[in-house]
Amino acid sequence: MKKVAFYTLGCKLNFSETSTIARGFQDDGYERVDFSDKADMYVINTCSVTENADKRFKTIVKQAQKVNPEAFVAAIGCYAQLKPEELAAVDGVDLVLGASEKFKIADYVNDLTKNEVGQVHSCEITEADFYVGSYAIGDRTRAFLKVQDGCDYKCTYCTIPLARGISRSDTLENVLKNAAEISAKGIKEIVLTGVNIGDYGKGEFGNKKHEHTFLELVQALDRVAGIHRLRISSIEPNLLKNETIDFVAQSGSFVPHFHIPLQSGSDAILKLMKRRYMSALYTDRVGRIKQTMPDACIGVDVIVGFPGETEERFLETYHFLNELDISYLHVFTYSERDNTLAADMDDVVPKNVRSKRSKMLRGLSVKKRRAFYESQLGTTRTVLFEGENKEGYIYGFTENYVKVKAPWNPALVNTLHQIELKEIDIDGSVRFDFVDVSVEILGKILK
Repeated sequence: MKKVAFYTLGCKLNFSETSTIARGFQDDGYERVDFSDKADMYVINTCSVTENADKRFKTIVKQAQKVNPEAFVAAIGCYAQLKPEELAAVDGVDLVLGASEKFKIADYVNDLTKNEVGQVHSCEITEADFYVGSYAIGDRTRAFLKVQDGCDYKCTYCTIPLARGISRSDTLENVLKNAAEISAKGIKEIVLTGVNIGDYGKGEFGNKKHEHTFLELVQALDRVAGIHRLRISSIEPNLLKNETIDFVAQSGSFVPHFHIPLQSGSDAILKLMKRRYMSALYTDRVGRIKQTMPDACIGVDVIVGFPGETEERFLETYHFLNELDISYLHVFTYSERDNTLAADMDDVVPKNVRSKRSKMLRGLSVKKRRAFYESQLGTTRTVLFEGENKEGYIYGFTENYVKVKAPWNPALVNTLHQIELKEIDIDGSVRFDFVDVSVEILGKILK
């Protein structure tokens, strides 16, 4: 039996696609092994959102070659679509597949004999107009369910439309089928993922109009039997409607956790980025969530160092975020990407200034998360425990994304429990007391 290993860079969407491609290999008779193990083939699912993700590719190829110099190495994903020749030139790479070809990887793999020169099979991105559903399970206690792909937005810093093509959606029927399959496997939490999931319904049957809305997707998933938790991943603020927020607030399955990209708190920078909202709308979305779900967790994406970001405009972003009732930040340092409008803009921010601003916002994120966790102490929540023993502790997340810890107990893995949040530990997670009777039952089983 031939062995295949996978390495995934980037977003939840990449993880869901890697998992689906891996299942295809297993159906063809391959054994999936860890990337650190000796394999006959290594598949690297690439990302090109940041410069760092680009650079990591060469390091990962070297890791594979160190374990097995004779292994066949394939590159797929966003970077493979954007810079296929560049990846093919990396020593040890045998095959590079673009946005459409990656889902048919078996068609391009022969006897795994290494190629003298990396082969490239990459379509024009305009041809990436069909949809392939996928979901990731097995590695975690939660599953990433892909519901949408591609993007029709033209943000001036972003290469995703060039790497993934136009906005298109899975059919509602197939999303519900996949959700039911995930639930049947005992997975307790499903995270909805895509490039622009708020645009769900566009291209559902190969046409540009919306057959369903994101709200209709959420409502339908809420009715699927056996799903304990549903979590919405990143959603654009202009596509997060009041009706969706209100529905999540009263849902039995959807949890009070939102991740909403902001990118900048300066309206001038938002215009340069060609974002589809201003800061006032973002403030309104956060206010609506907190009005209907006071304990909701709200995460924010923000980019620092975009061209034209003066000190005044950066401080505008800093103060905007500082005053906003949010829970944490994902901070991205702007990096120039080829074939984007921003790469040719004037008023470039020096890299040392970008680094300084990034550090300031990361510090603000720590402060915001701490304040949010403190607001939750003394409350009763439901935790889903993860499956890894980390230095003698097991970790989990509450429905509103508070990270908690307890001494390692294998019987707790992938189980849900009522807990009372007690105190914040030195590592930033929260200690708790069990309040549900099922823990007593667990104790008897362990004895």
